[in-house]
Amino acid sequence: MLDFKVNSSIKTPFPHYWEMCVGSSHAYTALRADYQEQLTKAHDELGIKYVRFHGLFDDEMSVCIENFDFTGKSQGITYNFVNIDKIYDFLLKIGMKPFIELGFMPSCLASKKNKIFPYGGNNSMPKSDKAWENLITKFIKHIINRYGKDEVESWYFEVWNEPNLPLFFSGTQDDYFHLYEITVKTAKKIDQKLRFGGPATSYNSWIPDMVNFCQQNNLPLDFISTHHYPTDDPLWKSGMDIEEFFKKTKGKQTDYHRGILKEMTSKTRKEAAEYPLFYTEWNVSAMLGDAIHDEPYAAAMVAKTLADNDGLVDCYSYWTFSDIFEEESQKPGVFHGGFGLQTVDGIEKPVYRLFEFFHNLGNQRIKVEDNNNSTAEILAVQKGKDLQIVAYNHNVPSCKIKTEQLTIDLDHEFNGNCEIKRIDKNHANPKKLWQEMGEPTYVDKEQLAKLRSASQLVLEQLAIKKGKINLELIPQSCALITISNYFGQE
Repeated sequence: MLDFKVNSSIKTPFPHYWEMCVGSSHAYTALRADYQEQLTKAHDELGIKYVRFHGLFDDEMSVCIENFDFTGKSQGITYNFVNIDKIYDFLLKIGMKPFIELGFMPSCLASKKNKIFPYGGNNSMPKSDKAWENLITKFIKHIINRYGKDEVESWYFEVWNEPNLPLFFSGTQDDYFHLYEITVKTAKKIDQKLRFGGPATSYNSWIPDMVNFCQQNNLPLDFISTHHYPTDDPLWKSGMDIEEFFKKTKGKQTDYHRGILKEMTSKTRKEAAEYPLFYTEWNVSAMLGDAIHDEPYAAAMVAKTLADNDGLVDCYSYWTFSDIFEEESQKPGVFHGGFGLQTVDGIEKPVYRLFEFFHNLGNQRIKVEDNNNSTAEILAVQKGKDLQIVAYNHNVPSCKIKTEQLTIDLDHEFNGNCEIKRIDKNHANPKKLWQEMGEPTYVDKEQLAKLRSASQLVLEQLAIKKGKINLELIPQSCALITISNYFGQE
């Protein structure tokens, strides 16, 4: 039996830092009706404020196109921001804002003919500084003219995505720093209050280098941004080669350990010094197709991670809000291990429900005392007069985990009932029903309705006896306990 004691006399602020932003597929997909419907739902139900995506300047967005006559002679470059306008108009309409990633390189401005992903992002430097500066100037002036200075000053800007990975950026670190320098100088010349940060790297990389470069060159740096995933270390050591990764880990999905994301974040928090720290990508695994994205495992790991990183992070942007995602083309099947909180059909995964748990938490964290060395933990929060407790039992796939029995000692001794909602293999787990259906690649309206119903949280009652709650947590599970009017008894 594991013992936890709630000490409601000790409280600290509990900001919802995970609600600031969420990731999504490349920009052009934001013009789709189903994308817009799912993002609206994530905003309304999970409280997410900003959305970030790659490919804002890709050729499919028609932002910067070179025109040719019938003889093949260039007729110059046309700039066209209509598709960006449609996206930003939609975001503002639903109460969200863009977290702007400037990239990839339009083909007509690119120094190389490098194309990545099915949608053809170009990962090369511009063929000239002037060409890139012209695009940035026209873009910044356009959005300020359209949306107003005050509005655009409330947005955030990054230069590129994961420039430390050859897949995303064909240049060197020096190239990236140069691109950042000319970009931020160009933009801040138009409006000094625009907020720029970086280096938007994978694996918590280049943070001291970024700080030193900006300080030595007197460049604006409004926030530090980077990315991480628990699988980064073994995947990084394999050179981001998936086949090599599985060879080194002997077929296991992981060789990382429990709590690795907090360790990464703690180190990066120190490196970021006084700058706000934004993680503009993270998830429970970096591998598209990893089944754990669709399972209660993800919810349990996210619960631990959000509790752990309280006070270390200013923005923690989950990658992504939906399986509408085309970096390796749109994958077939309903539950195909996509990064999203929702399937391509909008079915809410267990991790979606976990974010729903956390969105509904209060803003005062309550101290919990325990001497347990266990995979089960609890987070206690005050919301108005209610006491809320998130309990979770998580370990990484390669390590041991078992069902745990918890006793939660409250600091008000009374008898009664409280409410509990669960996420585990038998609760809010639509993948289980999908498997029972025979794992259909496509679902009809009736099947979709049943799967979305299976995703719903179920409200149950739990007894409180003499100020104690007894709770069983099976492996990779979460529970939200709400004790109404707990602080009304003081």
